[in-house]
Amino acid sequence: MLRKLYEWVMAKAAHPHATGWLALFSFMEASFFPIPPHPLLGLMCLANPARAIRYAAIATAASVIGGLLGYAIGYALYDTIGTELLALLGMTESFPVAACYLRAYGAEIIMIKGATPIPFKLLTITAGFIGMNIGTFILASIVSRSISFMIVGVLFRLFGAPIKRFIDKYLGLVTAGFAVAVVGGFLALMFLGGGGEETRDECRAEAGLIA
Repeated sequence: MLRKLYEWVMAKAAHPHATGWLALFSFMEASFFPIPPHPLLGLMCLANPARAIRYAAIATAASVIGGLLGYAIGYALYDTIGTELLALLGMTESFPVAACYLRAYGAEIIMIKGATPIPFKLLTITAGFIGMNIGTFILASIVSRSISFMIVGVLFRLFGAPIKRFIDKYLGLVTAGFAVAVVGGFLALMFLGGGGEETRDECRAEAGLIA
């Protein structure tokens, strides 16, 4: 199922309205869609390197707007749509950890997210749930999404073919290691963030990393 969805997304790179599809997938992925838009962005950058920055800007803007939908779900619809969505995406156990870090570090977590495997949709929904300041949330999202998409655009432009082959071959493995990647992202934040040891221990306990 996931493989077919991934192939369907990738096929849109050759669509006449590829930029529209990129914007749509970037919007959806920020709140509920399981397939990240980065591979599609990479193929589009490979096909037309001169427009790589434009494509990355489109993905960034659409993702930030999509993040507002995720924020709204967490803020107003968590008890209905939010809980079901997190369960469907396999993020139920990660949610309290994300809430702990967002309460402790705020915008830093969202900005640093661009260098970690933490799913952006997990942070957008959680940010709404804890009632993060909306202005802070938007600014942090712009920074995070700009970093994420610009890095992918550059990497695919330089090493596009090998990276695409890796994703095509190991998609199942990447998916199987999704939960480990989420925990790894939070572990990375322990070293990148600037909070105290007490806060880090509390959030690690939420993830079951300490007794």
